[in-house]
Amino acid sequence: MRLLDSGAIPSALPVTTRDFSTLPLSPPLLRNLERLGYVNMTAIQAQSLPLILKRRDLIAQADTGSGKTLAFALGILHQLDPTDFETQALVLCPTRELADQVAKELRRVARYADNIKVLTLCGGTPMGPQIASLEHGAHVIVGTPGRIQDHMSRKSIDLSHIRTLVLDEADRMAGMGFYDEIKGIVRACPSERQTLLFSATYPDDMKQASAAFLNRPEELKVDSAQDATRVEEFFYEMPHEKRNHAVAHLLAHFRPESTLAFCNTRIHCRELAEELRAQGISALALHGELEQRERDELLVQFANRSCSVLVATDVAARGLDIRTVSAVINVDVAKDTEIHIHRIGRTGRGDEIGLALTLSAPSERKWVKLIEDWQRAPVRWGKLAELEAAAGEPLQAPMQTLRILAGRKDKLRPGDLLGALTGVAGLAKDQVGRIDVFDDNCYVALDRNVAARALRSLADAGIKGKRFRMNLLALA
Repeated sequence: MRLLDSGAIPSALPVTTRDFSTLPLSPPLLRNLERLGYVNMTAIQAQSLPLILKRRDLIAQADTGSGKTLAFALGILHQLDPTDFETQALVLCPTRELADQVAKELRRVARYADNIKVLTLCGGTPMGPQIASLEHGAHVIVGTPGRIQDHMSRKSIDLSHIRTLVLDEADRMAGMGFYDEIKGIVRACPSERQTLLFSATYPDDMKQASAAFLNRPEELKVDSAQDATRVEEFFYEMPHEKRNHAVAHLLAHFRPESTLAFCNTRIHCRELAEELRAQGISALALHGELEQRERDELLVQFANRSCSVLVATDVAARGLDIRTVSAVINVDVAKDTEIHIHRIGRTGRGDEIGLALTLSAPSERKWVKLIEDWQRAPVRWGKLAELEAAAGEPLQAPMQTLRILAGRKDKLRPGDLLGALTGVAGLAKDQVGRIDVFDDNCYVALDRNVAARALRSLADAGIKGKRFRMNLLALA
């Protein structure tokens, strides 16, 4: 991806000297972190983990994408006893989507041990299978307050052995009216426990309401501006009627591997995605009218590099935790500075340098002025006409997603799928990308050039001696 016309990287980027090896974590856990590509701690991790590992209660203000999930995951796993199948940790999240993301991260980090079970309990799925899973025990439960309370009322869940309670995105849970449910859940947990509260904001009324949950908590706040220098940000003046063309022009010049484009309306999301696809660019639209299954599949495709551009509204993108986003394009200027900060904070994570591009009509200068007031500096304006299209084909995603209509319930694991693809289908390991296994479906990212051949081979030969229905997901 081209960041600056000169190709130069700013020399003023902060250098993180704190790495995970400075923490008192077990060698197997540290080795797994290294395999996952975690070396340097983010600001929230560096500030919170020493306190978390000392079993202190914590109130931490941090935005989505700051690395908070890994921080509390390490705290949970550090003191978890794999031989004890009582539920030892509970993470409460405001939405099913965020709960799924948190559970997935916990499972990834917990791979250093063979028998750590993480269970997700959310609404929108049948109670029966969840109750059956609880009967077999789970070390960590991640769920939404309403569904956890449902299980408490049925006496299908036992929280009396909880050592660590995490309230993730607590301000969103409070805003959604979950306070009474949370209060009941906290009351069911032991008084001798560690409580970690993570929230983007922490107003006085919330401070009073949550005081009873915490025991002499440490408080810390990580400002988004601390990592602002990791993002190259440019503004371009552009009338509304020319913005879709401008987005395609920016993509042709900078050629980011993955782009999150924000529009203010779902109609504009659909129109922009359709126009980009018509120009040969891999694009999908994320908006509030999608069913949960459609939304899940769309996010899988973006995360596994089967889609180059995800066009979204702020509401639809809330709670997204996609690890690598090369660029953020604000197709419309956010009317709230905090929303703008959240948008551009999705790029430039970890050690990566991100790119944020904002299109602004003259009538939107007042919103740009608010951004300048917040950062106490003028924004940088560029000229779209001076940006030449880089050589190469339109931004086609390198991968295509294979969907298999079977999952954990059918005893399928990532290793089974990789083995079948490299064995029966004859693919090289580097032709197989990210593998996501859910209860009823599996999604495998395959090199676009071999995806059709792999589908035919796998459909004929089967997996573990069984044939399953499968297909390639198309961008539409």
